[in-house]
This record gives sequence, structure tokens and C-alpha cells, in this order.
Amino acid sequence: MKAVRVLPPPGPLVGELGVPGDKSIAHRALMLGALADGTTLVRGFPGGADVRATLDCIRRLGAAAEWTGDTVRVEGRGLALGGRDVALDCANSGTTMRLGAGLVAGAGGRVVLDGDASLRRRPMERIAVPLRQMGARVTTTDGRAPVTVEGGLLVGIDYASPVASAQVKSAVLLAGLRAEGTTRVREPVRSRDHTERMLGFLGVRVEQGADGVAVVGGQRLRGAEIPCPGDPSSATFLVVAALLVDGSELVLRDVGTNPTRTGALDVLARMGAEVERARARTVAGEPRADLVVRTTPLRATTIAPEEVPAAIDELPILAVAAAFADGETRITGAGELRVKESDRIAALEQLRPLGVPLEATADGVVVQGRPDRALRAGRIATHGDHRVAMAFAVAALRAPDGLVIEDPGCVDVSFPGFFDRLAALGARVEAA
Repeated sequence: MKAVRVLPPPGPLVGELGVPGDKSIAHRALMLGALADGTTLVRGFPGGADVRATLDCIRRLGAAAEWTGDTVRVEGRGLALGGRDVALDCANSGTTMRLGAGLVAGAGGRVVLDGDASLRRRPMERIAVPLRQMGARVTTTDGRAPVTVEGGLLVGIDYASPVASAQVKSAVLLAGLRAEGTTRVREPVRSRDHTERMLGFLGVRVEQGADGVAVVGGQRLRGAEIPCPGDPSSATFLVVAALLVDGSELVLRDVGTNPTRTGALDVLARMGAEVERARARTVAGEPRADLVVRTTPLRATTIAPEEVPAAIDELPILAVAAAFADGETRITGAGELRVKESDRIAALEQLRPLGVPLEATADGVVVQGRPDRALRAGRIATHGDHRVAMAFAVAALRAPDGLVIEDPGCVDVSFPGFFDRLAALGARVEAA
């Protein structure tokens, strides 16, 4: 389908539903399961295009992996994984490419990691630099993909990353598992910590402290069962949908609540949102809860640079929420949005013709919000970016004549069935 039109529902959004499994955790479970001894069961596998790319890559590196229903069974190869000449298609997934480079850096063989046109525009020197320091031969193409890694014997390093990036940190730690000595990564601001948590759950001793995170090379990983919680980034789009449609009440079951991933929920709470966490618990090292969301009026806020790493994937939907908040919202220190699947700051400028006063800056946006705002009709170019498509689909719930969303299939990267879920909750979704 080339486009869909999303229109407001006739009444509130009411229901109880789940969201796809956390793709950040699924990526890591597949890679670490392939690197482990024994069997790893990845349950709640989200099945989106990004994680399917990682699944294909670990198979090409030599791990046996069988996908049935929402479970992937991985038979690990241990630290012998890889060691072959192979080309890996990372599709649109930056996580697959960046973490994959770290995964193969400690093995022999020549590995070429490539992807689609969008992924080829994203910066890759940020992982190439530390991997070279460890002893791998890494070649990028003008700083981008294709990336060629000729792995071999690595030595541990103490790396101060200039950016707070879980992908950079994870790539270095994965390489460190097969390096001689200790590998440490320091960041200017703490990024999401799924890799460290999962390494610990699979039996690796991980040192964590104010000076960063470190692993000693040569440690063996033990296969285990890893249930993926619901993806908090995906859940945030439905949270904002409920906040914007009067009288709504949603229960989102079993969503991950890792504190390095709930920055968007913290921002929304500051804006006045009521999001209750029920049945809070920890499974396989990751906290999770049911999110109970009720419509509440929102007020403007400022999102500071130090808050960005924990909310980077949700900033487009937070900008949409800001359009209906009372006052001026500023998002700063988010220049990373310029080099995501699309230039997300430029994409957000499409709010202006819909009637939202918005100023784009080099590293963020300034949005003038109004609680009673109704958006004009319009057509949204998603540039193949799943977060842009979902953000504007939620914005359409406050557009009386609806919004046309181009290339709706791009949401399958992270949230297969997103438009079906919106329709099941009462929104009107039709071919355009």
C-alpha cells in the first residue's frame, strides 16, 4: 500500500493490548546467543525488518537459528563464531551493522557489512575508530557503509567515546569479549544498558561504575532463555495517542521499563501525563511493567541534552505531543536526529503546514503548543522512516480531516501491525 489516511476516532481510545517485543533486546539476544555456548531461546521476538536482518546475519556467520511463532532458538557457536569470509546484509538496521562489526572484529575472515540506501548514509567511523585501536582492520566508505572488517587478534582498550551511543559502546564490548585483557568504555552521558545487563545474565563478569563499563576478554557466555519485554519506544507512540484523544484509557501489557529507556515517559510525566506502572517486575535482568495511560492535559517543557540518550528514538513523538501542550517546548542537544533513518528534524518541519509553529535548529526543535489545536489536513513524506510515520499517524488523531501517511509499510521495521492496532483502538485507517 503506497499510502494510508488516518482520521480521528469517533470516541476515546480504550483497550488492553501488547506491543512488539523490544527490538534492542532482540538484536542483542540473537548476537550474544550466537556467541554463547549452548542454546538460547529468544521469546517475544518482534519479527520486524531490523531484527530479521540480525537473524540472517548470525546464520551467515555460522549459528543455527530457528524462528517459530514468537520464539527464535539459537544454537551458539561460542567464541568460535565467524571466522569466515562473508557479506552481511544489514538492510535498514544501524544496530545490526554497528554491533555486527564488533561481533566479527575478534574472529578471522573478511566480513563486508552493507545495507540499504538509508543505512549507507549513516556514520560508521564512530565504531571503526575504536575497533581499529583494538587491532581490527576496518575500512569504511567515506565514513559510511559498506564497512569491511578483517578481524583477528584484538587487545583490550580504554575507550572514551565522544558520543553517548549504546551502539558504539556495545560494539566495543562485543569485540572486547574476544580481546586480550580488559576493555573499558566511557561515555559523556550514560546510554541504554541492555548489553551490559544481558552479558551479566549470560554469565559474563561486567564491571560497572562511574568511570564506565568493562569486560575481561575470553569469558564464555552460557545460553539461556531471554524473554523480550514489550518495546518501550513502540509503546510511547500509543501512550501519546491516548494522551491526545479525550477520555482515552489504555493498558499496554508487559512493557520494558529499563531506566535507560524510559526517558520519554519521564518527559511526558513532567508534561503532566498520568502513566501508571502496574505489576512491576524484573525478568532476565530487565525490568518491565504494565503501563496504564489516561488522557491528561499536557504542559510544555524543555528537553535538555543530557536527557536525549534515554529518549532519542521517541523524540519525534514527543515533538508531536508538544504541539498539543500548553506553551513552548524546546528540544536541544539532539543533533543525532539528523543522521537517523532520515533527517528527523527536517521531517518534523512538516508540522508547520499542518498549523503548528515550529522552528528547527541544528540540534533540535522549538514547538509552540496549544491544547485545543486541530491540525489541518496534509500529506506526510515519511522518507521510509518508521518513527516519522508513526509520529504523524498519532498526530492525525487531532486532524479532523485526517493526514495521509506515505509508505506506511516502513513501520514494519519496528512495529509490525501498528496501523492495525490503531484501527482496533478506534482510529479510522483507510487506503489513500
